[in-house]
Amino acid sequence: MTLAVIAAIAASTLAAGPRASAVSACGGAQGANPLPFFNGHNGQLPMLNGPTRAVARLTGPLAPNQSAQQFDVLGTDLGIMWDNGQGQILAAFGDTFGFVNNLACGFVGDWRSNVLLRSHDRDLSHGIVFDSAAVDAPGHATEIIPSQHIPGLEITTIPTAGVAVGNTQYIDFMSVRSWGKPGEWVTNYSALAMSTDNGQTWRVDPLTVRPNLPGGYDNFQMGAYLRDGDWLYEFGTPPGRSGDARLARMKPEAIRDIANYQYWNGADWVTGNPAAATPVMAGPVSELSVQWNAELGEFIALATDATNSIVMRTAKTPTGPWSEPKTLVSSKDVPELYGAFIHPWSSGRDLYYLATTWSDYNVMLLHTQL
Repeated sequence: MTLAVIAAIAASTLAAGPRASAVSACGGAQGANPLPFFNGHNGQLPMLNGPTRAVARLTGPLAPNQSAQQFDVLGTDLGIMWDNGQGQILAAFGDTFGFVNNLACGFVGDWRSNVLLRSHDRDLSHGIVFDSAAVDAPGHATEIIPSQHIPGLEITTIPTAGVAVGNTQYIDFMSVRSWGKPGEWVTNYSALAMSTDNGQTWRVDPLTVRPNLPGGYDNFQMGAYLRDGDWLYEFGTPPGRSGDARLARMKPEAIRDIANYQYWNGADWVTGNPAAATPVMAGPVSELSVQWNAELGEFIALATDATNSIVMRTAKTPTGPWSEPKTLVSSKDVPELYGAFIHPWSSGRDLYYLATTWSDYNVMLLHTQL
């Protein structure tokens, strides 16, 4: 795909407004059920042994916080979380589906490529209460970053990382061109979307578009942010669930100046050359989140591995060396598991994080005692 085509896709995404109801209701112009895997799972939490427990369902019709009833979030995944700097956690979710509003749609309709929920909840022992959302109508979470929803051009736009810089919220997202085999997909580009009204409205900065082309940006199609000292770090991975993780850094106020990001080459920082970045975590690393943990006195990184288990690595510095992965939740105990996004307000020995199960396509809160 040429840069001209990528620029055209990005420009049309910027210009796109809310989709017509006939399209959004069915998740596509043909009215086909967009999520055949949604199977009305019983929503029961998995019973886990050892230091990890499943705390609560966070989304879906059986979630105690009633995300379906409050925000029309019947099925969704991921849950990228960050502190907005104003006493709230913002959580960006991926492809989201709502209640049927057109019988031709099948069981699920109202496809949105992404939604954003907010929470003040600090008592994570019972779950997470989402008390508001970015909405386009009462009780309806809106698609915050528009998508073409055209297979082979741009099927969806998925958040992969979020961070607050002053009063501005940023989401690093990927424009997905097509889905492949399980764990494989092709992106057009990654880019930054920004909001100055606490996540209600978003604008994509076209100058931050990083095309999925050989030369370095192909390894930064998905991200994970980490603040440490005066720096904001971004761990980057290629699209899919099989790549290595590489590392960039920038001053927080220069987050939009992607031409001057610095990249770790294994020995030093190189400015403006993403191709210089060498792996800091060997793959497969995907849907990564990273945070400092005072209890361990180390940085911790959660990701999904090749077996779809949630694993943790630790390191004294963002550049590593990172430890060998330790399994926190095995896919043998929770099949079809992916994503591992740390709650920013986790502290001490209590590590809280979100994960998704594909079989019922919803998100749960997990707790590991370190």
